[in-house]
Amino acid sequence: MNRVTGVLIIEVVNSNPNGNPDQESDPRLRPDNRGMISPVSFKRKLRDLVEDKEGPVWSSVGAGELALNAEQFFVLESRGRDRKLIEAEAKDGTFQAKYWDARIFGNTFLEKEGGSAIKTGTVQFGVGVSLSPVEIERLTTTNKAGVEEDKDRGMAPLAFRVVLHGVYVMPYFVNPTAARKSGCTQQDINLMKRLIPHAYRHTASYVRPSVNIRHAWHIEHTDPLGSCPDFSLIEAMSPRRKNPADSERPSSSWDDYAVPQLLPDNLRARVGSIEDLINPTTDGAAGS
Repeated sequence: MNRVTGVLIIEVVNSNPNGNPDQESDPRLRPDNRGMISPVSFKRKLRDLVEDKEGPVWSSVGAGELALNAEQFFVLESRGRDRKLIEAEAKDGTFQAKYWDARIFGNTFLEKEGGSAIKTGTVQFGVGVSLSPVEIERLTTTNKAGVEEDKDRGMAPLAFRVVLHGVYVMPYFVNPTAARKSGCTQQDINLMKRLIPHAYRHTASYVRPSVNIRHAWHIEHTDPLGSCPDFSLIEAMSPRRKNPADSERPSSSWDDYAVPQLLPDNLRARVGSIEDLINPTTDGAAGS
């Protein structure tokens, strides 16, 4: 397994990509008003798609295209999990082979088990950060059900909180050193690659109707150590405002950005392959 640098380009339109429970579910913000998407929230979406074995994504990708054995793709970070059962699996050696998310993302669930538990994940997602500051709209919603006797509707003051528009960059990394310890295989990585395009489309909600991964660049290095600095690849594939003077103003559409489609020749020569998981026919190679 070689090192991988990944770059997700995520467009948010009238949606809350990741609410902050400490701020009444406001979209997450940095002090400079740039939006944030936590790695935990994104990985949760991938876990949910794997856990729903009756759903169309697993049926098409996991059971269909990749022909995976469902018994090896349970989700550790599952609601209502049985801790005693999982601790027993860690002791009898079945834990690693059973839980896909433990192999690929790691866990701290069984820290007290010492060396028997997988701690560091093979794949690490970074924080998604918007390229420009974002503007948040807060609206009061109404509901006809369950209202007070003297009113014809219920109200949730400022409960609908969305980012009007933003383009976020979220990096991820595949670490072969961690894979050797966690038991993560190329098959596990292939599943993640096929899930990423569906992460938001199949987990949409009332406040998250339009979050779209525009590009998902998966860049494989030529060796396990890494043949090119991660930051060079991330910077090369990140969009930029067409008018640099607008960089500190919220964007209003995708057209406000210049979006790279090709990896520069000097970087392409240093990596093994580059593919766009959203547009599989695009390989990101300059001059191709």
